[in-house]
Amino acid sequence: MTVQTNPAGAGAAESPLLGLLGGFIVELRRAGLPVSLTEHLDAMEAVRHVPLDDREAFKFALAATLVKHHAHWRAFETVFEVYFSLRGAEYEPEDGSWADDVDPAELLDPRRQGSGGEPLSDDDLARLLFAALLRGEVAQLRAVAWRAVQRYAGMEPGRPVGGTYYLYRTLRNLGLEDLLERLLETIRDEAGRPLTPLEERLERDELESRIDQLRKEVEAEIRRRLVADRGTEAMARTLRKPLPEDVEFMHATREEMEALRKVIQPLTRKLAARLARRRRHTRRGVLDFRRTIRQSLSYGGVPAEPRFRYKRPAKPEIMVIADISGSVAAFARFTLHLVYAISSHFSKVRSFVFIDGLDEVTNLFETSEDITEAVHRVNTSADVVWVDGHSDYGHALGVFWDRYGASVNPKTTVMILGDARNNYHASGSWVMRELQRKARRVFWLNPEPRSYWDTGDSIMSEYSTHCDGTFEVRTLRHLERFVEKTF
Repeated sequence: MTVQTNPAGAGAAESPLLGLLGGFIVELRRAGLPVSLTEHLDAMEAVRHVPLDDREAFKFALAATLVKHHAHWRAFETVFEVYFSLRGAEYEPEDGSWADDVDPAELLDPRRQGSGGEPLSDDDLARLLFAALLRGEVAQLRAVAWRAVQRYAGMEPGRPVGGTYYLYRTLRNLGLEDLLERLLETIRDEAGRPLTPLEERLERDELESRIDQLRKEVEAEIRRRLVADRGTEAMARTLRKPLPEDVEFMHATREEMEALRKVIQPLTRKLAARLARRRRHTRRGVLDFRRTIRQSLSYGGVPAEPRFRYKRPAKPEIMVIADISGSVAAFARFTLHLVYAISSHFSKVRSFVFIDGLDEVTNLFETSEDITEAVHRVNTSADVVWVDGHSDYGHALGVFWDRYGASVNPKTTVMILGDARNNYHASGSWVMRELQRKARRVFWLNPEPRSYWDTGDSIMSEYSTHCDGTFEVRTLRHLERFVEKTF
């Protein structure tokens, strides 16, 4: 591993490694990883005890001291690959062009070279790739990836093109579409007999893993060249992606939504534990002077064991009213999931969903053991369309008040989830006024940035007048803070 000096890193003049490590940790913090000063010092101490030429040991030593959650691993790995990419002489541009004097194909099989050492043709490279995948040799795959990027990616120093474009061009020219079946056919021929279903499955899984490894090697090679051309800080900014808990509900991709689903369960367990601990700690009330004096008689009048009047905190009732139209649906889905996962801390939880009509869906959660399945049933079977299926908060709130307003009492906390975009219908804000008058507390959770409130058809300020709190909840991190702050 070749270490380059990062001029922006603290202490870079004294030690290139310490400077690069400092810049690396700064970038981890920018990516959202919680890295404290103590953990920074732990990382510096850890790398003193591993060989710097062992890249894997160096990587996992840093991970052991800096990564505290498995969901943060991908962000850590991306930043690591940028700051500690393999940048030897063969990866650096020379005189404005990429070096061509080192041919990694020699690592594969010198006999594959043409006579006189002429460059490999496309067919030669394809044969080398096939042989490397068939044998599963990582060094050979890395060498093929090097040559494939050099030949097919079309990279030019200073060209403002993203790595995804280069990756697409390289993989397209390698022709991976039918490669898996060709490899399987070769393995069947070499076996000399039909493979059993289990053997077929194992061979297929192994080959898919090798092809995936090739993609990673191609991506890593493109990243190395971009880092050498643009610098570590510029590439880190380009590749920076939010952590799952910082992904905005309303703009999440399918891949990001899947990551959110994986994070929500650990988050609910953590919040449930915190709420239980807080409830235990807040049970102790004021000093019971009479019982303390009586207890002190056994210690000769010394009040060694103070006695307290313990509170009996009442669990609140929760009513959740969620807009499930359009992009707001993802936000409502995760909030309902979280509320029901910590429902043991509430005496009762009732859920209502709406678009322009409103329906109670409490029974869907009570009759389903899987919360995820219950949320899916909410989105598919709830009767929430009244006229045209466009959000109408005024009508939905009116229906709620007519049907369920009598159930709201001084123990009820009402949570309304939505962006308050009413499509220019009547607001029905009088319902909010009545809810605030009858309920214990009324909260509004909005998945849009505050700067978007009251723009277009949003009437957030009209509703917030009658709320005990309005919260911008765009991510799981915001949702976690809301729960910790209010319950």
